[in-house]
Amino acid sequence: MTNHRLQFGRRGFMALGAGAAAMTMLPRRGFAQTSLRYGHNNEPASVAGAQADWFAEALGQTSGGDIEVQVFPASQLGKLQELAEAVSLGTIAFSHNTAGALGSLYEPFAALDTPYLYRDIDHLMKVTDVDSPVMQELNEGLIAAANVRVIYAHYFGKRNLTCNKAVMSPADLDGVKIRAVPFPIYTAAVEGMGAVAVPVDWSEVPTALATGVVQGQENPVNVVLNVKLYEVQSHLMLTGHMSNAEVVVMNEDVWQGLPDAQKDAVREAALQTREKATKAIQDNEEAETQALRDTGMTVIGPDDGLQIEAFREAVSKVVDERFGSQYGDLYAKIEAIS
Repeated sequence: MTNHRLQFGRRGFMALGAGAAAMTMLPRRGFAQTSLRYGHNNEPASVAGAQADWFAEALGQTSGGDIEVQVFPASQLGKLQELAEAVSLGTIAFSHNTAGALGSLYEPFAALDTPYLYRDIDHLMKVTDVDSPVMQELNEGLIAAANVRVIYAHYFGKRNLTCNKAVMSPADLDGVKIRAVPFPIYTAAVEGMGAVAVPVDWSEVPTALATGVVQGQENPVNVVLNVKLYEVQSHLMLTGHMSNAEVVVMNEDVWQGLPDAQKDAVREAALQTREKATKAIQDNEEAETQALRDTGMTVIGPDDGLQIEAFREAVSKVVDERFGSQYGDLYAKIEAIS
């Protein structure tokens, strides 16, 4: 029998019940193959984009071919907020997002993207392991609030500032418009650095930079390189103000609808992809920074006069004012993980 992939418009998916649109049963060699949709906002060439394909491939293998994942990159199925909501509604099965963005579904999740929160990458990975006490607590809240569960999180890199001028301290950003990921913890980070935060969805960032709507942005070097932001930005400042995990989530109804063997297959594929993506980011960070130098970008670090402590103090002050009372207990639990 010939396989047929059902194609739905956006409205058609919204009309279906949670989980149903994200999962299609396809005939395959005489038995049902589960086909799941994975939508995300990244370019396929970036590690964040590639890891979705790696997960799809891994899950095909760990499930013995019983699960097919169809990946839709580059905001084909919606922007950041729309993708988060689509997983919650069940119009897609998987997506990945920042922890700050997931805070729109369950507010405490945003705490994981707090600037200058982690001691090092190892600390970040321990905190964001799905079996850590912090992630278990957050995952339970996310499932209850939004019908979404985290299946894995990988290291996404240190976020750094780019601009069309040298920036050595927060004073240099006074009045400068910097793109902020359109969620509160990111706005706080940008404003803490001394800039005017302008929320812009990722799909619109290159145009916003090229047209002067914003004068800068912040992202890991992998993103800056792969999206060719060096074509519209002259300087990279190694502020390292956030160590991020990219969080991969799954609709809870789809998860509960899987038999135990397929749940195990998802867990194994998740573990494999988490490790592969984290290693890829770590292995490439220095090489990608050099590649940006080679494009002509001016890279400024502490040895060049970048005042990291001034940024840390300024950003931490704003974060404490806005989120200290709200996330203080969670920050203590994160600090306790060793």
